[in-house]
Amino acid sequence: MNSLAAKVGEALKSHGLMLATAESCTGGGIAHAITEVAGSSAWFERGFVTYSNQSKQQLLGVRENTLIQHGAVSEMTVREMVAGALQRSLAQVALAVSGIAGPGGGTADKPVGTVWFAWGLKDGEIRAQRLKLDGNRAEVRSQAVDIALQGVLDLLDKRTEIA
Repeated sequence: MNSLAAKVGEALKSHGLMLATAESCTGGGIAHAITEVAGSSAWFERGFVTYSNQSKQQLLGVRENTLIQHGAVSEMTVREMVAGALQRSLAQVALAVSGIAGPGGGTADKPVGTVWFAWGLKDGEIRAQRLKLDGNRAEVRSQAVDIALQGVLDLLDKRTEIA
């Protein structure tokens, strides 16, 4: 079991919040880590696995123009993924991840290992971050799961500081 997922669950429960995930390159890995935690239905509302651009548009409302102008692996896309997850679920917290896990698919501008993350609260600010992760496909995806979960903890810590 992912102890980070358990910590996320404890934090969400203490705030009385539910989480939704919007995943691309992790292919449901974040939702899997979460649902390995017994009782996660108390704080995990739903997960969207939107691997294709069309699914990002249909399930999360990512604008076609965003995908054309910026690509699936971009700040604008993950921000729209979070917004869509919040709008299309009962969750108050959402995270999104989109990246190039490899071994192919990278470009000079977006090399293999490039991953965009976003986290947001319903009616709150959406925070995004780009990282370049090292390793093979499995390692990039595993790191992305942990980074996405840690981002939820960081977001909730920041919310507590503001409250």
